Amino acid sequence: MNLQQLATALGLSKTTVSRALAGYPDVSPPTRARVREAAERFGYRPSATARKLALGRVEAVGMILPTGPGHFDDPFLMELVTSVGERLAAADLDLLVTTAEPGAAEMRALRRFVEHKRVDAVVVARTHVHDDRVAYLLDREFPFVLHGRTEEARPYASLDTDGAAAFAAAVSHLVGLGHRRIGFVGAPAECYFAADRFRGYREGLRAHAIAPDERIVRHGAVDELSAAALARELLAAGSSLTALLCATDRLAIGALSAARELGWAVPADLSVVGFDDLAIGRMTDPPLTTMGQSVGKAGHHLADMLLSLLRGTPPQELQEIWPVELIRRGSDGSASAAATAIRPGQKARRTHPHQPAVDRLHAVGGR
Repeated sequence: MNLQQLATALGLSKTTVSRALAGYPDVSPPTRARVREAAERFGYRPSATARKLALGRVEAVGMILPTGPGHFDDPFLMELVTSVGERLAAADLDLLVTTAEPGAAEMRALRRFVEHKRVDAVVVARTHVHDDRVAYLLDREFPFVLHGRTEEARPYASLDTDGAAAFAAAVSHLVGLGHRRIGFVGAPAECYFAADRFRGYREGLRAHAIAPDERIVRHGAVDELSAAALARELLAAGSSLTALLCATDRLAIGALSAARELGWAVPADLSVVGFDDLAIGRMTDPPLTTMGQSVGKAGHHLADMLLSLLRGTPPQELQEIWPVELIRRGSDGSASAAATAIRPGQKARRTHPHQPAVDRLHAVGGR
């Protein structure tokens, strides 16, 4: 049976049947259910090529991964791509992934996706505070979903975690352990997630009447090596730090390496906290205390949001910010030992054991 025969049997137009099978919202739910039941009963299977031509779609979603040091090998992005692809595949959509250096090359790749009609929609990750990609897609009225946010005023579909609330809560947690000299190692400032998490760090300090100190803040790390270099600067300066908050787990792992190199014991001399809950963080020495987000769950939900967008859901109805939880492992502890620790140039002493249990504390203030 072909599409015309199915339409005739149902007393409907070919267009209505085609759109009902594709799940378009302009076809009523009872009609969609009736068409699908009949298609199943008669054993109708639409031609993929014919369906694409009829709907004007290629049934593919695009995603551009940034290249360059610290980007393409990022385990967070790899897990995000995998989970998005899994959910799209279940909906019979392909995920087309390409790579480009951030900036002009990435914009050229995006234009190829859009202007050559290679994809029906795109997923944009690693958003910027001011993001040319988002402005371009909005100008072209091309479907997209962001993993992250941007300062763009026009409505867009997005899924993000509440990094600001999470880092404010992390500061409160460390203050509760007696820490007052809490440093920060951040990602490049143009990244929205980096700015959001740094804002939460500053808000957390102010909430506890701790004056921000730029001498114990470093920005610009993208991987473990660059983070280790920045952390080494902070620790070698003998700045009386007792804790470091890091914008990602990769940066925290770099900070752990720098501390070990300089003879600082974690957490006896220095508490270190990351963000992302990557699997590798459970295997560091000591295991990394972090702020968790389920990357796999986020990727699946991004794909679901994109499918809703393609079915006609307005982007302003597809905006979510998820709360984050603090996951305690072994890299954070009381500041009492750290405050009197032997400093760089001498062998640091570990004065109390790691915390082996995982204590999940919900960050407050999810928007």
